[in-house]
Amino acid sequence: MKHILFGGDGFVGRHLAQKLIQDGESVLVADIVKSDLAHYQRCEFVHTDVTDPAAIARLPIRPEDMVYNLSAKMLSPIMPRAKRHDFFYPVNYFGTQNIIHAMDKAGAPNLVHFTTDMIYGHTVTTPMTEDHPVAPLGEYGQSKQDTEVLAAEWRKRGMNISLFRPRLIIGPGRLGILEKLFKLIDHNLPVPMIGSGKNPYQFISVFDCAEAARLAWKAGVPNEAYNLGSLNPPPVRKLLGDLIRHAGSKSFLVPTPAWAVKRTLDFLDLLNKPLMDPEQYLIADEECVLDVSKGKRDLNWVPQYRDEDMLIAAYSEYRAKRFGDAHAHAGFTQPAE
Repeated sequence: MKHILFGGDGFVGRHLAQKLIQDGESVLVADIVKSDLAHYQRCEFVHTDVTDPAAIARLPIRPEDMVYNLSAKMLSPIMPRAKRHDFFYPVNYFGTQNIIHAMDKAGAPNLVHFTTDMIYGHTVTTPMTEDHPVAPLGEYGQSKQDTEVLAAEWRKRGMNISLFRPRLIIGPGRLGILEKLFKLIDHNLPVPMIGSGKNPYQFISVFDCAEAARLAWKAGVPNEAYNLGSLNPPPVRKLLGDLIRHAGSKSFLVPTPAWAVKRTLDFLDLLNKPLMDPEQYLIADEECVLDVSKGKRDLNWVPQYRDEDMLIAAYSEYRAKRFGDAHAHAGFTQPAE
């Protein structure tokens, strides 16, 4: 049996590949890039573009193989609204479709697939369980929701597909939108919040995501969806305030009227000059907290990392890369590779 990781050179994929290799499993990474990672000495790599069905068809997929789809276009960089559909759908939806078709042809029924919590849209009930109403607010969330519909269709044909819906994934190697925050803090500038900052903000560690994928395989690939988020996320005000204090910055938090900020960002988005994606700012002041108890019940998965530690670790990595800060130290206890 082989573990085939589409997008396996990416953020979650590289950590999952490492976990599986350490367990003595046979791993094949299928991706469009190959980084200088140590674990490639112990696994296969095949250059694969998921938007190309012929490229996927050339992979040696066998019926007993375990497949993971970790390939995706994310909300960074921020795309103007006119380009979003063509940016997200080729990889997120059609890439997933291509992978499933290749698996079907090979007679390989087992897939772990990552979508996003952004399929939920606005908060209706809190905490959000996996049966929360689904109403994506943009092309990214919609592209991911469409893959869940696709998964439901293929489950009826006999496939086993475990779906994961993570909050904002954080960990070594990815800063994304956080880099803008860190620059404000380093320059001792005010840090605006959308709303009062009393609502919680929930991350999920890349290490916890990789472990969830591994445990889904161990559990026999349940035909279920699972939320991935931290436990007991703190309010935005506390999360950012602790980071500012940790950094020794003179920055201060600025609450804003959420409705006014959102309408301003809506206007900029309408002009195709977005500062943030609507899927980010429209829910910024809402209580978007995922209930992750189902993962514990079904998979024995429990997130190990606290939001406060994850954010400080990301800031430390930013300082180390930008300034060569010798005193920066990560809050994660595991190495990046």
